[in-house]
Amino acid sequence: MDHQRAGDGRQAWDRVTAWLEQNAPDVFADLGGLGSKADVCEAERRMALRLPQQLRWWLLASDINAGQQPLAGSSLVTLGIPGIIPSGGLLLGLADIERVYLHKMGIEQIAPSGDPDCPSWRREWVPIVSDRDGFSGKFVNTRTGTVGAWSEGMSPEDSEYASLFASFQDVADQLWGASSGDRREPGRPLPEDEPIRLWARASGYLVNDRGRIPAAIREAYEASR
Repeated sequence: MDHQRAGDGRQAWDRVTAWLEQNAPDVFADLGGLGSKADVCEAERRMALRLPQQLRWWLLASDINAGQQPLAGSSLVTLGIPGIIPSGGLLLGLADIERVYLHKMGIEQIAPSGDPDCPSWRREWVPIVSDRDGFSGKFVNTRTGTVGAWSEGMSPEDSEYASLFASFQDVADQLWGASSGDRREPGRPLPEDEPIRLWARASGYLVNDRGRIPAAIREAYEASR
């Protein structure tokens, strides 16, 4: 990865962490330290693949599972951090990435979907966001670098974002209330949005008090009514 692309990724992730530090200090405190190149290489060996450069960079710059291992008998995702992805789900570090990946690959091998053109999981998909049981989340395609999403009972979407850095940029934009197509200055929330904010907090979503409400949260709110 060239220095410019690494700089773009660092800037996007720094915007996410800056928002968390200011608005969700408890979540910010749960972020891990620097990752280990040796740990990344070992995880790649166990998963029998090589992680794309952007994902490798992020795990080395900020592995949220650094120095931690899941307890025996715990749920599939135990170390992932809630409150970062506005649309919901737990952001995964290296340990949980490996656990969810091997779990999803195991299911596909034991009980394949039956449709070779639409498997429930592909070997090149590496999860980066998941619920605790692995029923839904987001993944990086190691062949293309795109970010997709999966959910039980639905066909996976293989290219929701052009790259991992693009997905972090969108997370940062949503947190700061400046997502594409709506860059209204923070500090001017609409009064009619307050019921959605109250519902989102009660439902475990992270909502910025000072800017727009992400479309995904609006859609979830409308679906709950």
